[in-house]
Parts: sequence; C-alpha cells; structure tokens
Amino acid sequence: MSDFTPVRYGVLGAANIARQFIRGMAGSPFATVDAVASRTAEKATAFSAEMGVARALGSYEALLADPAIDAIYIPLPNDLHAEWAIKAVRAGKHVLCEKPLCMGEADARAMYEAAHKAGRYLVEAYPYASQPQTLRLRALLADGTVGRVQTIASHFGFAMASHDGAPLRDPANIRLDPARGGGALLDAGTYAMSFARIAAGERPRRVNAVARFTQGGVDQTVAALVEFPSGAFAQVTTSLSTSGHRFAVVVGDRGIVETGYSNHAPAEGTLSLRIKREAPNNAPFETETVPGGDGFRAEGDSFARMVRLGAQEWNGVTEAESIDTAAALEAIAISARRGGWVELP
Repeated sequence: MSDFTPVRYGVLGAANIARQFIRGMAGSPFATVDAVASRTAEKATAFSAEMGVARALGSYEALLADPAIDAIYIPLPNDLHAEWAIKAVRAGKHVLCEKPLCMGEADARAMYEAAHKAGRYLVEAYPYASQPQTLRLRALLADGTVGRVQTIASHFGFAMASHDGAPLRDPANIRLDPARGGGALLDAGTYAMSFARIAAGERPRRVNAVARFTQGGVDQTVAALVEFPSGAFAQVTTSLSTSGHRFAVVVGDRGIVETGYSNHAPAEGTLSLRIKREAPNNAPFETETVPGGDGFRAEGDSFARMVRLGAQEWNGVTEAESIDTAAALEAIAISARRGGWVELP
C-alpha cells in the first residue's frame, strides 16, 4: 500500500504496557508512535528516550492538543480510561483504549456516544482479538463448524498474590489497588469474559459469581457462570494466584474448538486451534495452525487501517462486544460481592 499515509500515534502515559505497544509497533508500515505524554515533562522525556520516541510532552492535555497526532493509545489505570478517551475524541483524536474499556456499562456507552458525536473511532484493545487464531475461531463459529454453541469455558490467570492474598512482588502494583480498578476480574478476567462474549455471539442475560479477595481488598480469584439468551452457558475464571494459564473451549451440538486465545505467537511464530467437526464422542480432533505475531502490532496496524480506510478494516472486538463485556464484568463483580444471580439490564 504505497499510497498509505501512516497513522501517527501518541501514547497517553508511561505504563509498562505502553512499552510493549511501542515495541510492537516498531517498523509498522501503517503507523508510527510519534509522541508520548506523562504527568511531568521529566517523566515523559525519560520515557521517550528509553523507548526511542521522537517527542515527549509534559501533560496529557498537550498530547490531545497536538495537531500532528492522529490517534491516541490509552494505557492508563483502569479508572481513567473513560475520562481520557472521552477527552481524546472530543479533541479530534481516534482512540485505541487498553482493556478493560472502562469500569462499567454506563461509562462504555458514554465513551461510544462521545466518539460517535465527534466522528472519531474508539475501540477496545485486546491483542488476542486481532490474531489470526481468533479470526479463524470467528470464521469457524460463523460457518457452523461447531453447530449451535452450548457451553464455553474461558480461563486466564497468573501469580501476583499468594494463596492467603499477600502480594508476591511489588505491593504497590496497580493490579492490587482497589481504588484504581485493580483485581483479577478487570485484568485477566476481561480477556476471559470478552472471549465468552465473542463465542456466544450475543449479550449475556445474567451471571452468578463467587470470589476470594486479597488482603488489600481486590478480587484475587473469581469464578462466574454466565447465561446467554440462546441457552448457552459460559464458565469464566480468572485469578491473581495461579500458575500462568490461558485457554478456552467452545462446545457446540456438532463440534468443539479449543484455543489458547493468545496475545502473541511463541518464538516459532505460529498459533493453533484444535477442532472437532463431529458430534460423536470418538470423533477425532484435528490441529489447525495459523500465522501469528506480536498482538500489539496486529491491533495497532488494524486500527491504523481503520482510521485511514474505514471501519471494515478493524478486526478486533466490536462496539457491541465491548459494551456487553463491560456490563457482564460489572454484573460479575456485584454477584461476587453479594452472591446470587445478577441480571444484565
């Protein structure tokens, strides 16, 4: 695409995930990271020097006002996503916002309403969703390979807290801070719930969850049952106190798909899915290999093409999927605290 004008990203904040995004976008033919902003000029300058980004701006407002920037990547703490995404689209910028999109459904709807009014694109960033592995899963579901989806199991966790809820490393890590949207559910759990929403293809009807909490008060381990209007059920689990794991299974009345719904491909550069195309218990599984790479690059390139060429170029989660995931996560959090089924509005 020799006539494609690369999208110029500005990164709002200096979080560790911003480092991963900047590294992932290096060498992209579709986009460049032109500037970073932080709360202070000193921090922004140090971060831009570390990451090899040309320009550093000493406030978030300065980045939003910069006419050289086309799109903003938001890696801020969870509780700041809605505020700064809305400010960015109102300033005329397109927004690629880290997961979770926000803290609940009302914020999600306000964010998209602001984007629509401003005539700007807003999407939620999930690296796995732009990987060929997930795109292939969508195709298998669409062509009826598994038949009518009956059950979904999606799991994601890693170790940040001990079994008794004490920090295993930096106690100041934002994931352990309840005031900033910390906890397993709004971190790894966003992936598991978004996957379930993709696989079901519809908004959840109600949820029922249980949880254990860290000594600092964030959800440490959560298990949720999610019911969909079609009759499908999803089991969604997430934890800050487990060996690293990430896998999902979609079971239909005619077949099964198993996937790691990976953010990034391993060193060998490929990802795979296990597929059973028949209902009988003894029907064989086949392994299908697909290309893979850096998920930040995949989503960043797709969003850049969307900005220049239109919405059809975006291959990540849809607006409806993001809103429904936000609603489901909010309902799961309520159920985990008070118990029982919680209906989605």
